[in-house]
Amino acid sequence: MCWTGLFKKQIFLPKTIRCIYTTSILKAMKYLNQQEAINVDQELFNDYKFSVDQLMELAGLSCSHAIAKCYAAPQYARVLVCCGPGNNGGDGLVCARHLSLMGYKPRIYYPKPTPNPLYENLTHQCKSMNIEFVDATSDLENISQQYDLIVDALFGFSFKPPVRETFVPIINVLQNTKLPIASIDIPSGWHVENGKNNECDFEPSLLISLTAPKLCAKFFKGPHHYLGGRFVPPALREKYQLDLPEYPGTETCVKLS
Repeated sequence: MCWTGLFKKQIFLPKTIRCIYTTSILKAMKYLNQQEAINVDQELFNDYKFSVDQLMELAGLSCSHAIAKCYAAPQYARVLVCCGPGNNGGDGLVCARHLSLMGYKPRIYYPKPTPNPLYENLTHQCKSMNIEFVDATSDLENISQQYDLIVDALFGFSFKPPVRETFVPIINVLQNTKLPIASIDIPSGWHVENGKNNECDFEPSLLISLTAPKLCAKFFKGPHHYLGGRFVPPALREKYQLDLPEYPGTETCVKLS
């Protein structure tokens, strides 16, 4: 089924019919297990010669656009971007930079910076744009009075529990806050395939799957699910039978639910 044609027709279809079409598309779409997600990334790097920073820039940009579609800057300007030490955290740093260019006022919590030129450069870019870094967990007290939205870019699909001690405080904050949370690719702390590890794991209100949804996305119950990362070569899509929806027009992200 052509997603582009369907997208145009949906404007004129009753809501119940649109829901049936959307459900069909979601059922057809491939959800990646952890090893498949790792393999897809490795093929993008090794076979298709994408660089890490190239994909990170495209992913972070698409995340910022998905956030802007769901949480407009006038109402959600104060954003806390929580970044981990890996590629997911790099996506968060890129996302924060683009959000700042779109009228938001992001601050970054980055408890364990990665001693690598790529991440050091991303950090430098953010600081050069006067994006403030929150240095101490104590600064996260009264978070609901300081922020309107939290971006979760702590752990990606390589995460294996338990949560390391360094990140326990921010995970506790995410579990207890009533602020909306936008998770990049994987809700931090979730099992990449099985979803929540326990009932205490937080539920984001926006999930932005990158490249293709991971299996844990099937357990996501929030109101907003987007796909980002408009860079998957057709041959790779065919090899893994991803059945991804087409991105409308010039969009960098597409709504899944």
